[in-house]
Amino acid sequence: MGQKVHPYGFRLGIIRDTRSKWFAEGREYRDQLVEDLQARKTIHERHHHAGISNILIERAAGTTTVTIESAKPGIIIGRGGSDVDRMRRDLDSFMSGRVRVNVEETKNPEQNAQLIAEEIAGQIERRASIRRAMSQAMERAERVGVRGIRIAVSGRLMGAEIARTERVGPLGSVPLHTLRADIQRGFSEAVTGYGHIGVQVLVCTGIILPPPPSPPEGQRFEDIEDAEGMESAEGVEAEVAPEAAEAAPAVDAAPAPAAEPAQIDELLADAGSEAATAAAPSAPVEATTEAPAAAPAEETETNAEEDTGDVDA
Repeated sequence: MGQKVHPYGFRLGIIRDTRSKWFAEGREYRDQLVEDLQARKTIHERHHHAGISNILIERAAGTTTVTIESAKPGIIIGRGGSDVDRMRRDLDSFMSGRVRVNVEETKNPEQNAQLIAEEIAGQIERRASIRRAMSQAMERAERVGVRGIRIAVSGRLMGAEIARTERVGPLGSVPLHTLRADIQRGFSEAVTGYGHIGVQVLVCTGIILPPPPSPPEGQRFEDIEDAEGMESAEGVEAEVAPEAAEAAPAVDAAPAPAAEPAQIDELLADAGSEAATAAAPSAPVEATTEAPAAAPAEETETNAEEDTGDVDA
């Protein structure tokens, strides 16, 4: 079922926008739709060699703007803009409102599926080998960096009596069911003497991701960035503070450096001197033991004094 759905319509509103931007109801809608189809057909028939990849039509305020994306914009503009003026007059003849025509250059024409299909169809019209034309187109697309490509050619190939389909690829990844995948479909017809040969090309250029979420109403992106910067700064300070608190005790609890042998000898010598000084007070102890022997002499002197006092008395 996935191959029966057009990749462009399958992704409208997701990664694709409409190629016609206007609104109408009832009979007006029918008339403007017919005008769009006729305008696209006229532009393709008149400049089918200009490499037209897309045509955008926009209606607003009584003015119809037709934007043509082409790989060769000079062919459409012409000398001095004469060709684009003639086209504007032709479109103004059957389109409602005042018509404006803009011509833009296609970005990355080597990756555009419509231009690749038209190139293969042109080679088939010039009687080139179909398989060789398809393989060369895939090689060129691979060189420019597409993510995947698939080519199919159908009809009376090389004038065969029975129509058949030749397919090449996929080369790389062509996820038709992935809505975010940028899938382009290109179709062209090669007009030959033995009938029309259709060429279909599917190209995947990558995955288109959704845009970032918008800020809440009344809040700007700068405010969000400032708040995020403040939160990150607070987080850094909160992380640094515990590390500093843990590092401080580590400095206090650092083990003392080991003593050298010379210091050990000095400490032992000091300990010996302290022990000697502690043992030194033993000599005065003996002196005190002899002191009581001298005490009676003092007493005798005092007694003698007392006796003399008594005699005097």
